[in-house]
Amino acid sequence: MPDNEQLENWLNKRRERRKHLTANELFPKIQAGSREALSAAITLLESNRKEDAQEAQQLIRQSLPFQNRSWRIGITGVPGVGKSTFIEAFGKEIIQRGLKLAVLAIDPSSNVTGGSILGDKTRMNWLSTQENAFIRPSAAGNSLGGVNRTTRETIALCEAAGFDVIFIETVGVGQSETLVHSMVDFFLLLMLSGAGDELQGIKRGIMEMADAIVITKADGTNIEKSKLARAQYANALHLFPPKQSQWIPSAKICSSIDNTGLGEVWQLIEAFFNHIHSNGWYEENRKKQAINVLHSHLKSLMLQQFLETDKAKSLIQTKEQAVLKGEISAYQASEDIFKALFLSV
Repeated sequence: MPDNEQLENWLNKRRERRKHLTANELFPKIQAGSREALSAAITLLESNRKEDAQEAQQLIRQSLPFQNRSWRIGITGVPGVGKSTFIEAFGKEIIQRGLKLAVLAIDPSSNVTGGSILGDKTRMNWLSTQENAFIRPSAAGNSLGGVNRTTRETIALCEAAGFDVIFIETVGVGQSETLVHSMVDFFLLLMLSGAGDELQGIKRGIMEMADAIVITKADGTNIEKSKLARAQYANALHLFPPKQSQWIPSAKICSSIDNTGLGEVWQLIEAFFNHIHSNGWYEENRKKQAINVLHSHLKSLMLQQFLETDKAKSLIQTKEQAVLKGEISAYQASEDIFKALFLSV
C-alpha cells in the first residue's frame, strides 16, 4: 500500500496531466500530426466525467471546418474471417501509396464484467509502428451498432488530424451493427469461402448494405473454393434493389498472407469514390449522416436529462419494486412512467 506522500504525488501528477487535456491545448497538436495528442483527445471524448464533456465538445467544434476530407470505410465480417489480419495487410497497401490511415477498432465488451481485450494493436504489428498510421482500439461498451458511443466524434478528430482514409472495424456481423453504415461512405463485408453455408447464415440486411464483398483467405488449397464463393456472392448481390448511390456492388477475393488481390480491392474502392463524387452522392450522403448525428445526439441528451431528474429516478425505482413484487407487468410499468413524465407536461 502506498503511503500518503506517494498517493499525493500520484494525484498531483494526474492533476497536472489533466491540465493539458483541454481543447485549446490538444487541437493544435492534433493538426500538427501528434498521435499522442489525438489519443488523449479520444480519451477525453470517451470519458464519463461531466467536467470533460465541455472540453470534448469544444474539440468537436474546432474540428468542424476540417470535415469531409477523408474516405470513411466500414469493415465488418463473420467471426473467423480475419478482419484484423486483412486490415494489417490492406493498410500496408494504402500506406505504401503515400496515404495516411486511421484504424478505429471496436472490441466487444463483456456483458458480465464490462471489460474488453483491446488487442488490435498486437494483431497489427506492422501498422502500429508506421508514422502514417494510427490505431485506436476502443471498447464497444453498452453501445449497439458494433461501434463505440463516440465513434462519430472520433472520426471527426481523425479527419481534422489529416488522415486520408479511416477504417472503422466493427465488432462483428449482427442485426444491431448496421448503425456503422450511417457513419461511413463505403461498407466492406468480409466473408469466407463456402458461400452456400455462409449465405444461409448471414442476415440479408448486411448483404444489402455492402458496397463490396471480399472473400478472404484465398490462398493455398482454398483458392478454387474462394473463386466459387466469389461467383455465388456476385450472383446474390444482383438480387438486391439498386442502391441510392447507383453503385453496383461486386465480389473480390484476396489473401492477406500472400498479399494477393489487395490492389484490386483498393482499385474497386477508388472507383466507388470516383463514382459517388461524379454523381453527387458523396455530398448528399454526408448531409444525411449529419442529420443522423443530430437526431442521435439529441436522443442521447434527452434520455440522459430524463433519467437524471429526481422525479424520474423516484418513479422508476417505485415501478421497479412493483414489477419485482409481481404487482404490475414490466410493459405496464414502462407505460405508466412514460405517461407520468411526458403526457403530463
